Amino acid sequence: MITKRIIPCLDVRNGQVVKGKNFVGLREIASPVEMAEYYSKSGADELVFYDITASSDGRKIFTDVLRETASRVFIPLTVGGGINSLEDFDRVLKCGADKVSVNSGAIKDPSLIGRAAKRYGDQCVVLSVDAKRVDGRYRVFAKGGREDTGLDALEWIRKGIKEGAGEIVLNSIDTDGVREGFDLEMLSAVCEISTVPVIASGGAGCIKDFIKLFTELPKVDAGLAASIFHSKEVKISDLKEEMRKNSIPVRIVKE
Repeated sequence: MITKRIIPCLDVRNGQVVKGKNFVGLREIASPVEMAEYYSKSGADELVFYDITASSDGRKIFTDVLRETASRVFIPLTVGGGINSLEDFDRVLKCGADKVSVNSGAIKDPSLIGRAAKRYGDQCVVLSVDAKRVDGRYRVFAKGGREDTGLDALEWIRKGIKEGAGEIVLNSIDTDGVREGFDLEMLSAVCEISTVPVIASGGAGCIKDFIKLFTELPKVDAGLAASIFHSKEVKISDLKEEMRKNSIPVRIVKE
């Protein structure tokens, strides 16, 4: 049986991990290098590193911080932010990333997904989708949730999978940082149409939120969170033990 993954997320701005609510009000909280090392040792299954203002600032990702972060991590590392070309894929992978997450760059040029999948393999291409409810529809937002693209999220995800995306990260802007649970309604709609692994992001506030996620939506492959792990309100070892008690397949690693 395939185990469910627990994935901490490092949202990085100006070389520091930040956290906010509904994608706004960001504040610096720690060094990504130190946090990555901590998570790698504490039982995380994978780690996500997002340079969250690279696209909106129109610049490349911080390769120096990324390279040092990757050197401390011994679990799969997904990296995103400012990925607009195959050259960006190549640079990030050479810095130590195992997978590359595309968002705004794929919206601007959907062919980037297919070209990257062909060159590096679809397992390397992660389509990250920032979605929010607008007029009763799930709408795709770009540039760190700042820009409404007008795209229907479900249609965009279908297209991304067809182009070659090997994994979908669904970030619900509506529940981001609110800590009242994952957006099960939106996730359910995505799971119904997805033929690749789906990672849930946005809204986790406690261990019970993960239990509810995997129990009610068994098609979800992984749960991603930031603040509750960063603050150590939830320890990954405690979360995984509770998952095991609830018969949710999980990889247990002793700290």
